[in-house]
Amino acid sequence: MTTTASLDNAKRVADAVLYEGYLLYPYRATSSKNRVRWQFGVLSPAGAVEQMVGEEPSLHVQCLLQPLGPAARIDVHVRFLQTQWRAPEQLVDAAGERFDPVEALLVHGISWIGWHEAVEQEIAVRGITVGELLSGRTVDLDVPGGTDIELLYDGAGQVAGRLVRTRWPLKGTMTISATEADTDPALLVLRVEVANSALLAEVTPSDDPEPSRAAQRDVVARQSFVGTHLLIAAGDSILVSLVDPPDWANDVASGCTNSRCWPVLAGAQVSGQSSDVLLGAPIILGDFPAIAEESPGPLFDSAEIDEILTLRIMTMTDEEKQAARGTDPRAAAIIDRSDTMPPEVLERLHGALRGFDPPEPDFPTIATSFDPAGKLIERHEPPPWFNEQAEASIAPETDVVRIDGVPVSKNSRVRLRPSRRADAHDMFLAGQLAVVRRIDRDVDGETHIAVLLANDPAADLHDWHGRYYYFAPEEIEPLTSADARGVSS
Repeated sequence: MTTTASLDNAKRVADAVLYEGYLLYPYRATSSKNRVRWQFGVLSPAGAVEQMVGEEPSLHVQCLLQPLGPAARIDVHVRFLQTQWRAPEQLVDAAGERFDPVEALLVHGISWIGWHEAVEQEIAVRGITVGELLSGRTVDLDVPGGTDIELLYDGAGQVAGRLVRTRWPLKGTMTISATEADTDPALLVLRVEVANSALLAEVTPSDDPEPSRAAQRDVVARQSFVGTHLLIAAGDSILVSLVDPPDWANDVASGCTNSRCWPVLAGAQVSGQSSDVLLGAPIILGDFPAIAEESPGPLFDSAEIDEILTLRIMTMTDEEKQAARGTDPRAAAIIDRSDTMPPEVLERLHGALRGFDPPEPDFPTIATSFDPAGKLIERHEPPPWFNEQAEASIAPETDVVRIDGVPVSKNSRVRLRPSRRADAHDMFLAGQLAVVRRIDRDVDGETHIAVLLANDPAADLHDWHGRYYYFAPEEIEPLTSADARGVSS
């Protein structure tokens, strides 16, 4: 059966997916970036798409399951956020019995505003056998609403107000089924579909008689499943990759369909192309995704983005940080962590390199020897396209190519006439004067002329870095001596 550690590792990635889009920097409600929220995995009530106030009501994933014995079974976890509305209320009587709603409430240096937060939810269906999969099974997803009250205290420890958090109930279904593959009855095509059962007409209306589109979206979000994703754990069976399926499963994998859900292997690696856990994510990932080891906390992305967001947070003003802390407790934690991050931790976020091992040669070894230090040296048979004698004859700095009978070589002045496979950027260079810097030839015998723009003030810098524009000979017009006057080399 899937180990707890394997599932926990997958959940760490799933948590990053769960909160992807929950808050966008600069992490305050006043930012326009945060006015359209819940970007991923949203299952809205049916009819929301047609009214342009929500997303599709369902998603489904299809993947490949290979049972390894009669005890084969799976667990399916559906995870999502249930939104809740946080309303600030100010204390208006000394007895502490009356609170009035306010747009914002400043308490102990934090400005609390009305805001949609979210509560994590997970519903698991465990021990589903192959027989149950072939018969199909539907599970109701009923999540109750509720109200929580949090008192807010001023610097003297006195109650100054409160936050009232209201959640609306969610209703949906999860259907789990499987069919035997046509080409291999021992291989199952597993399908899991999650759907919101609510109808748009049943959604609690806004108090505003003519709500804006943004207000309508907020109301719809209250009865939507947000950040919805799946974790499928296999016992006495394995889940086969759809991203890179093995040859024997390729035909079956190509027939799988997925809607708003991307299946990737996410647990212990049984082989290069199978695992004991699969993540059905609302965003595209590769097999075996992982949170970067350098990440000091949940900014909900890998280390490269951690650094960008941390540096951006450091540029925020005190007023912006105060607004961010009052926007959401998770935002406050991110702000505090960034403000107190030691330099050595920030440094670790920059420049992490992985996966640079040299590739294994795909042609046979024809000789071996040892260097003076005793290290094994292997000499491999060259690939079929490699011609050592022809390679030695190539001299980009001195080679000459004739264009319309005119010899063109390094430092020749030319005019650019892009035509072959030219993209938009190439077309902007049409008619420009240029200086040839080298003549290159590839293994297919094609000639490529490397040039710098004649009037580019950064030409020397580009030349030093070897950053050139490349054109085919038919895209180059040699200049006559008169045309070339005034074109610097």
